[in-house]
Formats: sequence, C-alpha cells, structure tokens
Amino acid sequence: MFQKDLLQRKRILITGGGTGLGKAAAQRFLELGAEVYICGRRQEVLAATERELHERTGGGNKNDDGRKKMIHSLACDVRDAAAVEAMIESIWADDPLDVLMNNAAGNFLARTEDLSLGAFQSVIGIVLMGTLHTTMACGRRWLATGHKGVVLNITTTYTTTGSAYVVPSAVAKAGMQALTRSLAVEWGNRGIRMNAIAPGPIPTEGAFSRLLPRPELEVEAKKRNPLGRFGTTEEFANLAAFLVSDGAGYINGEVVTMDGGEWLQGAGEFTALGRELTEKEWETMRPKKTAPKPASRRPE
Repeated sequence: MFQKDLLQRKRILITGGGTGLGKAAAQRFLELGAEVYICGRRQEVLAATERELHERTGGGNKNDDGRKKMIHSLACDVRDAAAVEAMIESIWADDPLDVLMNNAAGNFLARTEDLSLGAFQSVIGIVLMGTLHTTMACGRRWLATGHKGVVLNITTTYTTTGSAYVVPSAVAKAGMQALTRSLAVEWGNRGIRMNAIAPGPIPTEGAFSRLLPRPELEVEAKKRNPLGRFGTTEEFANLAAFLVSDGAGYINGEVVTMDGGEWLQGAGEFTALGRELTEKEWETMRPKKTAPKPASRRPE
C-alpha cells in the first residue's frame, strides 16, 4: 500500500517509543525511510529497542554513503519540562524535526476512590503535561523558523464520554484531544498540522496484563466488538504512517477512531470490565502510592 520512500527525509520523534504502539510506529516509519528518535524513561529498554529495530530494518534507508544512523534513543521523562527542552535542543542541533508523535502514556484499572493524588498526578503528568511540553518545545521552534511540522497525538475513544475505572486517563486524554483541535486551528495557517488517533484495544506487551487480569475478560471484550477481535500494532502503525505523511496534508484537527466500531455501540470500554472484577482482584491491582516527581531545574 505504501511506497518505500513515503517518509524519506522526515525526522520523527516518538515519545514512549521503546515499547508497544510507539515501538511499532518507529519500525514502520524506519521501513518507509524516516530518521526516527525514540524517547522514554528507561534507558535500558530504549537501547534494546534501538538495537532491535536497527537489525530488523537494516538501520532504515541509509544515506548514500551508508553510514548515517537512522534510529536514535534518548532517555527523557516527558513530565519534566526542562528535560524535554534539553532533549529537543539536542535533536535540533543536527536538524529540525518534521514530525512529533506524542505516544507516552500511563494508565491502570482502579476504583477512583482508591486513588491517591499522586496517581492522578502521575498519569496527567505523562499524558497531558508531557504532550504539552513536547508540543510547545517543537511548535515554538517550527513557528520561529517557518518550518512545517506535523504533530500526531495518541488519545483514546473515551475522551468525550469519560470512562469509569480509568478516570485519570480519561481526564488527561480529554485534555490532549482539546489541545490537538485547538492548535490545529491556531497553528494551521503557519504550516503545522495537528491530528490524533483514538485506538481501541490493541494488545501490546504488558498492557493487557495490567488492564485485563483474567483471560476470560479478553474473550468478553472481543465479543463486544463489532469485528469480534482486537486491533493489531501493524494496523495502528500503518494509520500513523499515513497521517504523518504528506499524503495526508489536508487532514488537520481530526481524531481518527480505530477500534473496529466498539465505540459506536457503547461508551467507556473499561466500565463493564470493572464491574466484573472481584474484591481480591481489585486489591492486587491497587496502584502503589507515588509522590509527584519534582521538576528538575535546567542548569544555568
């Protein structure tokens, strides 16, 4: 479906790019000719993903002399505005980015009354504030130089309806969606496109074990989907590749739902699941209390 040079000469940053959907998108972008940066909090995970993707794609489509590295990993906590600014500055030292994909996220299934303030701050800090930090750092640079840019935010299907048992995520993702549509209008006439993908359930390593603690819950989730299955990371990566490409140049401010039609037949994908859990299962899934991470100060 895609030409191999679809993303040739595109420089792309993916937050949360070491695992899951971010990793799948990074691989697809490399296959289509992009130079890709992935960031996350765990350096060892990023380094392993960088090696794996380099081997899988042959390093991406190298430049003429065959020496340019096409996949890069950078450790960064997107909750820390100063750390994000330093990371973006280090990337810009070589050349401007062309695409930012805000994928870093945090979520857990929990009864809201059991959550600490720190749990809310952790999810909102990663999803909403992290997206704001990276978007502003790239956006200001693009606007100052007249460089065209694309932002792709990964949101969810319950942003407009909310969803029981994942309230911090619903709050943060709703803010992310509002940011997407607001800046699409404000920055569109200056060459910056803003879009989002709202994926339904797509199994990735670790995610379903946290959100679906019993195998039979996966069976029930599939039954509620009109297509009778979950999505795949490959389907997600292909949609992301199209939206960040020049072929989608007239798509701006759009939230593309990719869930097999699940959202249409009932809001809040975790609501029914939460009602199926036993008291013991709620106890094992209770999030640990965490204190908010203080923002580090950038060296003078």
